[in-house]
Amino acid sequence: MPPLSSMSRRSFLQRMAMAGVASTLTFRPLRAAAAPATKATAGQAPLFPQAPLTQQPFALLPVGSIKASGWLLRQLQVQADGLGGHLDEFWPIVGPDSGWSGGKGESWEDGPYFLDGLVPLAWQLDSPRLKAKAMRFIDWTLDHPWENGMFGPRGNDDWWPRMVMLKVLTQYHELTGDARVMPLMTRYFHYQLQAMPARPLRDWGRMRWQDELLSVLWLYQRTNDAKLLELAHLLKQQGYDWQDMFAHFPFTQKTDAEALRKQAGASDAFMQDLGLQVHGVNVAQSLKASPAWSVVSGGAAHRDAIHHQLQMLDTYHGLPNGMFSADEHLAGRSPSQGTELCTVVETMFSLEVALAITGDAGLGDRLERIAFNALPAALTDDMWAHQYNQQPNQVECSLHREPWTTDGPESNLFGLEPNFRCCTANFHQGWPKFASSLWMATADQGLAAMSYAPCTVTSVVRGVRVVVEQVGDYPFRQVVSITLRPQQAVAFPLRLRIPAWSQGTRIAVNGRPVETTSGFTTIERTWAPGDKVELTFAAEVKVEHGYNGALSFSRGALVYALPIKENWVIWRKRGLTNDWQVYPGSRWNIGIKPDAKVAVNEHPVAERPFAGAAPAVQLTMQGRYVPSWKASDGSADAVPAKAEPSEDEEVQTITLAPYGGAKLRVVAFPALG
Repeated sequence: MPPLSSMSRRSFLQRMAMAGVASTLTFRPLRAAAAPATKATAGQAPLFPQAPLTQQPFALLPVGSIKASGWLLRQLQVQADGLGGHLDEFWPIVGPDSGWSGGKGESWEDGPYFLDGLVPLAWQLDSPRLKAKAMRFIDWTLDHPWENGMFGPRGNDDWWPRMVMLKVLTQYHELTGDARVMPLMTRYFHYQLQAMPARPLRDWGRMRWQDELLSVLWLYQRTNDAKLLELAHLLKQQGYDWQDMFAHFPFTQKTDAEALRKQAGASDAFMQDLGLQVHGVNVAQSLKASPAWSVVSGGAAHRDAIHHQLQMLDTYHGLPNGMFSADEHLAGRSPSQGTELCTVVETMFSLEVALAITGDAGLGDRLERIAFNALPAALTDDMWAHQYNQQPNQVECSLHREPWTTDGPESNLFGLEPNFRCCTANFHQGWPKFASSLWMATADQGLAAMSYAPCTVTSVVRGVRVVVEQVGDYPFRQVVSITLRPQQAVAFPLRLRIPAWSQGTRIAVNGRPVETTSGFTTIERTWAPGDKVELTFAAEVKVEHGYNGALSFSRGALVYALPIKENWVIWRKRGLTNDWQVYPGSRWNIGIKPDAKVAVNEHPVAERPFAGAAPAVQLTMQGRYVPSWKASDGSADAVPAKAEPSEDEEVQTITLAPYGGAKLRVVAFPALG
């Protein structure tokens, strides 16, 4: 194995290509468990784990049960009108020659990544055009299994890309009930159970075993095939122990690959493993590992381990946008370090899964902070271009090697595939999966609002079809209105997540106040058609202290940043889109006093809700220029711990806007005084 300093995703792909065709090992497949044809499960009651699995407080509703509306629907349509809906038309990686549709082209992770967002997006929008694009891959995959139970392109036998495709197939089955899905998954899992002792998990699959565990448990809940629990234990046995790594967390500063290698004096194999441990996307996916395993083990320590993991990441690598630095590896707390877009969407998915299993409302707070800030920040307003790495303090997007730990000079450009192509295919899962996790079912046969965005929910609660309509412009506004329309009056608990930042939340049912509690407020009553619940959150401007005492400002779920005037320059044409460099056209080196007075100004929510040109909310305050704070190689220097303001310039009135809309920005300011 090459050392960490040279073990990039590019070199890994080259190794995969040199490996050639699949392993010569053959296995006679076991008989697939019976999997009768079923109807689509969208709009039905979800399945909760049953013994010997461990019960959990919430369960994700079947994909398709939640339909976005309002600003969220507009956001999904922007995605469909941008790269998300047209990528296959001009990007050959997922084009007609893709190995995942029977061609001789790319046959590793990109096809499954693309589908992991395209499938929920296509059915969210009920788009025949997008569904047809998805079916080209899905039909080929389902209709061309290998003789031994394997599936997918025969150009490689790597376990990892199939883990992603399994997630695609579970979503697709919930949306359509396609009778081909469960037999194929059963045959594959039986084959894998036989093959893995001789061909164990390695590289990315070893680090990301928990993603397959979700699919194994999904199928077990539908077939009760005992072999699947054997496979679950084998995955855990061969997979990397993330819980143990975080329990003795050694990565307490920016990871310098070469320095670590010299310090350790370790073998190349050890260093490659070390590189995978600090790889941002691996870490993001690992956040679901212990909660997911707790469904099998029943251990509270497994279920709760995510809290310590997040604490370690916040303490040593936390950023103001709710994420941790990882560009490409863990990179410390400086807001000039970046975070890979794949890391953003995979963290969101891990939190969605962990929220259901743990029932911890705080995970919902973090999920919203990432979804409403870090996700839109890495995308152009029309979603025709994205970044590989975003920086909280991002003062220029140009061709520089600094400050990335291992990435290249294209890393923070906006474009088709800056630095590496994985995010081009993978970012599409962010918004559609967030929409699918807004509401969940409760273990005591109720419904729960987990995150807030306009939508319509259709489910079956205690045998009665229930439709829930949620409206409002949250997070840009603080009032959420929920109307319940059961087919007939029915008693069930309604749980509403109360964000920790809202200390004075008010809830009313049909105009009558309801007592609120921290975490989740439960309203137990008989619900009649037309009953209305209204939540009013108390969003105060909060000053947060970060790296070197830097000040960041949030209000509710939104983080705010100083927008820098943006000069967009086409670097190169890329089919239907472009690669862009963005240069600053205004000064940005501002310091602010911790006790600065802040004014809040609200404006209409734009057609593109996170568009930087039309911010829905702005914060106004005063600051002063700090001449000693400058930029090097296109990146803002570390926020100075002691900031001396300019003696020659007057106090400046500055206006902050939502973080997600400002593509050049400062979000962490030096503290004056």
